Amino acid sequence: MTTRRLAEQLGGLAFGGDYNPEQWDEQVWKEDDELMREARVNLATVGVFSWALLEPEEGRYDFEWLDAQLDRLHANGVHVDLATPTASPPPWFTLAHPDSMPVTPDGTRLVHGSRDTYCISAPAYRTAARRIASALAERYGDHPALALWHVHNEYVTLCWCDHTAAAFRVWLRARYGSLDALNESWGTAFWSQRYGSWEQILPPRATQWHRNPGLTLDFSRFSSDEVIAAYSEQRDAIRAHSDRPVTTNMMQPGYQNIDLWALGREVDVVAIDHYPDRPGLGAAADVAFAADRARSFAGGGPWLLMEQGTSTVYEQGRTLAKEPGEILRHSLGHIARGSDGALFFQWRQSKAGAEQWHSAMVPHAGPDSRVFGEVTATGAAVARLAELAGSTVTADVAVLHDSDAWWALNSDGLPSSELDYHSALRSAHRALWDAGVVADFAHPEEDLSRYRLVLAPALFLLSDTGAENLRRYVESGGTLLFQHFGGVVDDRMHARLGGYPAAPLREALGISVEEYRPLRRDERIALSDGSHGTAWSESVRAQGAETVAAYTHGMLAGSPALTRHGFGEGHGWYLSTRLDDADYAALVARLLDSVGVGPVLPGLPSGVEAVTRQGEHGRRWHVVLNHRAEPVSLPVPGHDLLTAGPVEEVPAGGCVVLREGHPL
Repeated sequence: MTTRRLAEQLGGLAFGGDYNPEQWDEQVWKEDDELMREARVNLATVGVFSWALLEPEEGRYDFEWLDAQLDRLHANGVHVDLATPTASPPPWFTLAHPDSMPVTPDGTRLVHGSRDTYCISAPAYRTAARRIASALAERYGDHPALALWHVHNEYVTLCWCDHTAAAFRVWLRARYGSLDALNESWGTAFWSQRYGSWEQILPPRATQWHRNPGLTLDFSRFSSDEVIAAYSEQRDAIRAHSDRPVTTNMMQPGYQNIDLWALGREVDVVAIDHYPDRPGLGAAADVAFAADRARSFAGGGPWLLMEQGTSTVYEQGRTLAKEPGEILRHSLGHIARGSDGALFFQWRQSKAGAEQWHSAMVPHAGPDSRVFGEVTATGAAVARLAELAGSTVTADVAVLHDSDAWWALNSDGLPSSELDYHSALRSAHRALWDAGVVADFAHPEEDLSRYRLVLAPALFLLSDTGAENLRRYVESGGTLLFQHFGGVVDDRMHARLGGYPAAPLREALGISVEEYRPLRRDERIALSDGSHGTAWSESVRAQGAETVAAYTHGMLAGSPALTRHGFGEGHGWYLSTRLDDADYAALVARLLDSVGVGPVLPGLPSGVEAVTRQGEHGRRWHVVLNHRAEPVSLPVPGHDLLTAGPVEEVPAGGCVVLREGHPL
């Protein structure tokens, strides 16, 4: 099942958002019906946090109110994404099963009073979650309004309780088979940590100093697998009664401790929530970052933006408002990169409760407001893009992403606290975005042959399989930029001996790293080509590679900082420091030029984004987003789907969607 079926049922792209009618009365419902028609809403997510209403007592269900709401939405032409409410257990569950509440690493057991108050490994919680998912599916599995199932919401809770410990030991037994294998993998000879029985093993709870890195890595893997197992249980309970697609919403980039590659293989439709964490042009780049990741987790196919905010930009403890025009540009930014719709949290801004200040499609000010005006304009725009449904986006460049590398880089005791995994991924993607190039994300063990250029910015952990795959990629004609402190441990967190990175990759790169030398905070180091490094440096031996730029002072003076090596039919580049943003962007631009990759619409100035979606029979659409404060001429005039007419420029802060070869 894919988004194609969803698009067919909706008659085009999805538009709408989370709807919580239980927070309002009948008079408001009547207004909602009118306003949803005005805004072109065709999909509403219902029931996400409704467990206490749906099951007011254990095993006793009250579906009458939900029956009425689904029937009303269906009569109003709105399809339903029906959620299982398991992200927010009701008070009776807490009282009946106090051992199912999450426990923090320091041993504090949390209590009811928020959302996500559960231990994913607690048997009582898993049983209750399956039970309500099954009951909902049995009642609504073939309801005419139902278009999609939405399991849980933003799986995020981690727990360190005894239930978790027991489940972790079961997982470890399956992974290692014997304590000898586990002890060898974790290096427990160090610090007298050798385990003599499975019962001695605990989750990585608060302890005196550094925790065992092998244990913490495996706990992250286990926690991800537990989430996916819990999701799969609900999905399978639903499938027993319904044939509609099933999904859950992923958060980006690191909010959830989940291997999103693995979760992407379990859902029928990849769906994400996205809230930018920086304003202005940074928000636009962040939209592209999230959208390209979502498309990649979907295997290159269409996916769905499940949540965004109409006026929500998070920045260092503040929630900033979006500027006029950004609701449309951010929505189309996701659609441009493969989403088959644009949904929001939520439809109507709550008048009470913990998220009463979260923005919504209908704000506290009501429909006579700027926000709702932009929502209706966005709904009309999305409705005009129905023909894009099911089309895809392709890329010639990839950024490597591996959850194991992320979790490993969170380990205690690393040489620098400035090595942030997702910041490195963002920097690589931002350099490509600034160059006007669309990028995929790819796993280091997958076939990379379709990419002309691959960036590997933060692969601290790299498996033997991954190292050999990257070697083969370069040898077969690819261009790889491998970056500092990469490939230095294997998938057991064991350091590579004899020089970094892994031996197959050293051969492809033509270098060997002998020593890492973190820089002092705020220190900048000059390179011979005029660029500057920060945070990190390394003592690199060229073993066949050409030195493109060298360090210029200190003990590293004259030694390679940036190298290039012809290997087989391709080229392996190695960067041993973290370049300033502008210098890194220049390096990426140089590499793009060397492999012949450029913008899909050459000639557009910075701050103007263009992405191409491709459909069947050679059809193509160019989505152009102008993030600048002045209009921009198009390189070639075209037919704009948003205005249904010819267009020669993109308005200031505006968007056009050009159908190539108009008419169809």
